Amino acid sequence: MSFFPKIVFQYEVEEYLTKVFRNNELITSLGTQEAENKYQSLLSHLSHPPGFTTVRVNTHLASVKHVKKLLFEEIQKQFKGLCVPVLEHPKLQDILLIPVIGPRRDLKKHASEVIVGAQCGYAVLRGAHVYVPGIVSTSRFVKSGDLVSVYSDIEGKCKRGAKEFDGVKIFLGNGISELSRSEIFSSSGPLKGLGIRMIEPVYLSPSFDNVLPSHLFLQNLPSVVVSHILNPQPGEKILDMCAAPGGKTTHLATLMHDRGEVIAMDKIANKVKKIKQNAELLQLNCIKAFCYDGTKALSVEKREDRQEGPPFLPESFDRILLDAPCSGMGQRPNMAYSSTLKEVTSYQPLQRKLFTVAVKLLKPGGVLVYSTCTITLSENEEQVAWALKTFPCLQLHPQEPHIGGEGMKGAGLSLDKLKLLQRFDPSAVTLQGMDINSLQDSREDDLISLANKDCIGFFIAKFIKSNSK
Repeated sequence: MSFFPKIVFQYEVEEYLTKVFRNNELITSLGTQEAENKYQSLLSHLSHPPGFTTVRVNTHLASVKHVKKLLFEEIQKQFKGLCVPVLEHPKLQDILLIPVIGPRRDLKKHASEVIVGAQCGYAVLRGAHVYVPGIVSTSRFVKSGDLVSVYSDIEGKCKRGAKEFDGVKIFLGNGISELSRSEIFSSSGPLKGLGIRMIEPVYLSPSFDNVLPSHLFLQNLPSVVVSHILNPQPGEKILDMCAAPGGKTTHLATLMHDRGEVIAMDKIANKVKKIKQNAELLQLNCIKAFCYDGTKALSVEKREDRQEGPPFLPESFDRILLDAPCSGMGQRPNMAYSSTLKEVTSYQPLQRKLFTVAVKLLKPGGVLVYSTCTITLSENEEQVAWALKTFPCLQLHPQEPHIGGEGMKGAGLSLDKLKLLQRFDPSAVTLQGMDINSLQDSREDDLISLANKDCIGFFIAKFIKSNSK
C-alpha cells in the first residue's frame, strides 16, 4: 500500500511515458488492464525508497565476514539494540543487504517544522541525517536541541529562509535540531555540517556518515550487478566511459584484484576529482581518471607512445563499461520528476554517440556492457535493437548473474533477445513496507528474493564483439 503519492511528471513527460507503457507489443502480450496495472504500480514504487540498503564491501582491504560483523555492531548501536539482520547475497558475494524498516505510520508530528529540498529529502528517506545546505526553511523560533518534524519540499517552491510553508510537503520523520534558526540562515554565508539529527525517520535505514569509509561503498544492487557482468580479469585494460562518482570504477578495480588498468573518464572536472578520491580512499592503484568527453575518446591520429590518457586508438580495450548518461527515471525515491520532454528525449542520441565510440575502442573478442538507471524503451531496448542493426560485429550475450527480469516488449526484439537483457523493474513486487515483526518472521531466502526486485529501475545489456572484421 502506498505511503506517499505516486511520482508526478510534467504533463508532456507523463503523456510520453503512458505511450511507452501502453505500446502495442506490451498490450498484446499482457492485455490492457495488466499493462496499466503494472504501470501504475511502477509510479507508486518510484516515489518510495527501495526495501533494502545495499553496501558493497571493499574486498581489496577486508573480508565480507569481517565487515559484516562490524556493520552489524554499528547498526545495533544506531538502532539502540533493535535486531535488524545484515544479509549476504548468494550471487553477489561482495555485498551486504540491510532491510529497511518502514514506513512507520505512528510517528507524532511536532509543531516546529524544518523544510528541506527534494534531494536532501530523498537522502533522508535512505538513512541520511539533514545537513545545513539541504535546509530551505524552519519555523520561527527553532533553537538548538529542539524536537522538529522534517518535511520535503518536493516541488521546489519554498523560499529559502521562509518562516512557514503551506505548499506541497512530504513528512520525512522527526529529529533534533543541532543549530538555531539564526545559525542555519546566518548572513555570514551558508554553514556546513549537521543541521538535524534524525531520531524518528519514516523509513529506518542506517546512516553511513563516516561508517567504515574505506571498507564500504553505498551502491544500489543493480549497479553492483553491472560490474560482475563485465567480469574484468587481472591484467586487462578496462574503460569506464562515464565513470563518476566512481562506484563501478572502484568495483571493477577490486574485481581485478587491483592488477591491470582501469581508465575512468568523465567530462566534469569535479566528478573526476571524486573518482580519484574514492580510489584513494579504497586504496586502489590501478585506476587512472581523466576529465574527458567520451564522445571524443577515439583517436583519429597516431598517439605518442607515452600518452596514457584519451583519446585512444581503435581496439585499445579488453572490456568497456558504458553506464550511459540517462533520464534517470529509475532512481528511487523520486516524488516529482522535473525534467522536460525535450531533456528526456535528448539522451538517446548522446547514448548512440558514446556507444559508437565504445564499439570502435573495443578489441575483437572484447565485452561491452551498456547500462542505464532509467525505465524508458528509447534508452534501453530500442538502443539494443539499434546497436544490433548498426554493428553486425556485435552479439548479445547471456548475463551472469541474471537477477533482474527480462527486457520489456515494445522495441521489436525477439523473445530470445529479451531474455538476454536484464531489466530491474521495481513494480515486480507488491509495495508492502516492512516492520520489525514481519522482518523477524521472514526467511532469509525470501528477503534476498525481495531485495533483488525491490530496488531502483535499471537496465543492462551485454555485447561481445566478434573477431571477424
